[in-house]
Amino acid sequence: MTFSDAIRTCFSKFFTFSGRASRPEYWFFFLFIVIWSILAGIIDAQFFTQVTVTETETSKSVAATSSQPVQSIVSLIVFFPHLAVAWRRMHDTGRSGLYALLPILLILGALAVLIFGIGLASQFHGGTLDILFTRATVLIVVPTLLILFVSPLLVLWWLSRPSQPGANKYGPNPYEVGA
Repeated sequence: MTFSDAIRTCFSKFFTFSGRASRPEYWFFFLFIVIWSILAGIIDAQFFTQVTVTETETSKSVAATSSQPVQSIVSLIVFFPHLAVAWRRMHDTGRSGLYALLPILLILGALAVLIFGIGLASQFHGGTLDILFTRATVLIVVPTLLILFVSPLLVLWWLSRPSQPGANKYGPNPYEVGA
């Protein structure tokens, strides 16, 4: 599969979460996303960055702010095709597509633990329950954060694995279909 074939395939399968995607399909589309994100960042920096210079008698400060509208639009356009191709790529390695969402699910879980753990602890001011909920939250959040840093690497490793030979429960091997 060529670079342009991968892009065409991923955009034509915008919301297709069934089937399998080969490594070149995923990684060429990933490269396409990186290139367009860099270009969008350059456009944003060139046209949408506001530089503010503040001068006083003793100092001078410069601040640059950008709302990054072009990068936001590019991110919105490629979000679902990227999620769909990652989902199909997980299928190609014999795993459920939900594994592509593992880092996002862990982030949401860690936020829930922090919000509810700290929220519960703040209801009990200075008592033993306050200390209990605070310690329980820390005991849960620290391992979650460790897993949170490892999970994207694990997903990246799974996405880089070779295709499962032959057909699997998600469909035929993409390399064998074209042959």
